[in-house]
Amino acid sequence: MLEKMDDFFTARANGYDEHMKSNIVGASAFYKYTASLLPMEKKAKVLDLGCGTGLELEEFFAVNPYGSVTGIDLTKAMLEALKTKFSDKDITTICGSYFNVPFGEEVFDAAVSVESLHHFTKEEKIPLYTKLRKALKPRGYFVITDYFADSDEQEEFHRQELLRIRKEQDLSDDIFYHYDTPLTVEHEKEALLAAGFMQVEELNRWEVTHTLKAVR
Repeated sequence: MLEKMDDFFTARANGYDEHMKSNIVGASAFYKYTASLLPMEKKAKVLDLGCGTGLELEEFFAVNPYGSVTGIDLTKAMLEALKTKFSDKDITTICGSYFNVPFGEEVFDAAVSVESLHHFTKEEKIPLYTKLRKALKPRGYFVITDYFADSDEQEEFHRQELLRIRKEQDLSDDIFYHYDTPLTVEHEKEALLAAGFMQVEELNRWEVTHTLKAVR
């Protein structure tokens, strides 16, 4: 049975950091690399989509201890772990779906998301990315480090498998369930450009994990 997204991560919150660091190829490098792309100015405002326990924020605060972060995540247990970890930092947590939470306009210098957005379709992402672009200040940017499909065929296979399982288990279409449905890098770029980002480029890769930067 597929698990609801919140339930899936709540059940795994305690061992999440160790799992990601030990089982995801490139994790020891890509969290640090992603953080290195974020603004270094004192009090720079960063929005983190799907922040989880804050593995990328460990690296960010190591190089910019005075940064200001707003982290959004569905899972209360993850956010509790994050708040404990960064009790001395300027961080605001929001428990909810980043599809529904308002971001404001021209609030953030940068946004980041690591290993979170590979559960959604291109069509679902475009409105989210449109909202995100508006929330960035002029010359602001979005860094996404995530799991991507290697081909159109692989992307389509994952999507059809999810639809098949949903039908078999009679699952609601309006609830997010945990199942990986990564886009190709090209389709991710298309979603970001369709949302109004002016420039999107791939900066790095660790097997199936890629880092993209989209400039407002």
